[in-house]
Amino acid sequence: MALQVSFREVVKAFGPVRVLHGVSFDLASGRVIGLLGENGAGKSTLMKILAGYEALDNGELHVDGRACRFADSRAAEAAGIVMIHQEFNLADDLTVAQNIFLGHERVKGWRLDSAAMRREAMHALQQVGLDIDPDTRTRDLIVAEKQLVEIAKALSRRARLLVMDEPTATLTPAEIERLFALIRRLRDQGVCVVYISHKLDEVERITDEVVVMRDGRFVSRAPTVSLTRQQMANLMVGRELSDMFPPRTAAPAGPPVLEVQGLSVPGWAHEVSFDLRAGEILGFAGLVGSGRTELFEGLLGLRPCRGGEVRLNGAAARFASPRQAARQGITYLSEDRKGRGLHVRLPLADNLTLMDLDRHARPWLDHRSEHRALVRAVEQFGIRCNDLGAPASSLSGGNQQKLAIAKVLQPGPRVVVLDEPTRGVDVGAKRDIYFLIRRLADEGRGIVVVSSELVELIGLCHRVVVMRAGRVQATLGADQLTEEELIAHVTGTH
Repeated sequence: MALQVSFREVVKAFGPVRVLHGVSFDLASGRVIGLLGENGAGKSTLMKILAGYEALDNGELHVDGRACRFADSRAAEAAGIVMIHQEFNLADDLTVAQNIFLGHERVKGWRLDSAAMRREAMHALQQVGLDIDPDTRTRDLIVAEKQLVEIAKALSRRARLLVMDEPTATLTPAEIERLFALIRRLRDQGVCVVYISHKLDEVERITDEVVVMRDGRFVSRAPTVSLTRQQMANLMVGRELSDMFPPRTAAPAGPPVLEVQGLSVPGWAHEVSFDLRAGEILGFAGLVGSGRTELFEGLLGLRPCRGGEVRLNGAAARFASPRQAARQGITYLSEDRKGRGLHVRLPLADNLTLMDLDRHARPWLDHRSEHRALVRAVEQFGIRCNDLGAPASSLSGGNQQKLAIAKVLQPGPRVVVLDEPTRGVDVGAKRDIYFLIRRLADEGRGIVVVSSELVELIGLCHRVVVMRAGRVQATLGADQLTEEELIAHVTGTH
C-alpha cells in the first residue's frame, strides 16, 4: 500500500512555451498535501504527468524508487495513481455504475458482470455519502452529485495516491464535511492525497503540508500549521498581498435601479422579492439547489418565469432573452464560464464583440476597431496575455474570467449580475476581480454577486439576500454579515 513518488527536475513545454522548469519534490503515503499556485503555475500539468495524461520532456518521475513514464492514465491507475479532474470526465448517457467501471469493467467468463459492478458501485457511492441508485443515468444527476460520482470512481480504482483538483467547487457545506471525513479516512489508511484548491480556508483545514508552485517552478514546502492564509497567498503570487477586499463603503441611498417583486421560476424559485440600488453590491447566498442561479436565469430570459413584477430604472420590464435584457441595461455573467460565458476557441477580440449589440447595424466595423476594443479591455481589466490574436482558451482561468466580465460590460449596463465570479481562479486574480467589482459599483452600476463563498460575500457586499429551497429567508445588512450568521440562515438553523 505504501507509496513513494519523487519528481526530479521535471520539465514540460507546450510548443515554444515552457510550463514546468525543473520541478523537484517528493510525495509520501499517509499525507494530505495541499498543492498551491496561481492559475498557470503548472500544478495541474505536473499532476497530469504523474497520472499519465501528459508526458514529461525532461527530468525523471520516480514511483516506489524506480524511474517510470506512464503511457496513459490506465498505466498510472495500475500503479495506484488516480486523478480526479476539475472538469468532469463522465459519459452522460451511461449509468452511474457504468461510469464508475468504464474501461475497468468486471467480467464473468466472456460476459460483463453487471451484478458485481452494481454491488461495488453501491459500496463506492456509500463511501462518498451519495445515496442514489447505481442504475441512474448520469445525465439525470445534478452537478454536485456528478462530482461525488467522480470521487467514487477514483475510490473504485483502489488508489494509493489520489489527486483532487478543486473537488469542492460544486459541493454544499454538508457535502464538503463528508468529503473531508473521507479524505481523513483515506489518509489514515495510508493513501497520499494531493489537494489542489484556491480555497485557502479548506487547505488550512484538511492538509498536513503545503507545496507552493509559481511560474512553473517549485517555490516552497512547509507544514500547513506553520503558515497563515495570508502567507500562503503571498507565496503563491510572489509578493506581499495587501487586503484581499477593497475598503468597505457606506450603503448607497436613492431609488432602486432594479426592483423584483414576487417573481417565480417554476421548480426553482418561489415569489422572490428584492431591490438593488445604483452603486450597491448585493450578494445572494444559498446552498446548491437553493434557486439562486435559476432565479437570475429566469429574470434574464434563460428560463421560463411567471408572475411577479420587474422594474428597471423605474419602468416595468420583462426580458425574453439575455440579449434583450442587455439592450435594456442589465447583463449576466454565467457561473459556467466555458459553457456560457466565453467561446474559448474564438480569439479574444471576437469574444468581446459577440456582446456588441449594435454590431449588426454597423457592417463597416473592421478589425482595427475590434483590436482597439480588445487593447482597451486588456488595459482596463488587467487581462494578462502574450498574444492578442490567441484564442480565449490560451488564457489562465483568472484571465478568462476577466475577459468574460469585460464581455458582459461591453453594452454599458446599469445592472450587472455576476454568478460565481471567482470560481476556479487563483488568489491574485480573485483580489483583482474584487477590486474591479467595487470599481464598477463606484461608477454607479448596481452589482449582484451570486456566490457560494461566504467570505467573498462578507468582504464585498453591502447587503446579502439568503435563499433556501427557492425562497428568500433573510436579507442581511453589513452589520449582520458574519460567517456564523450566514451559515445559520443558509442551513435553516437560525
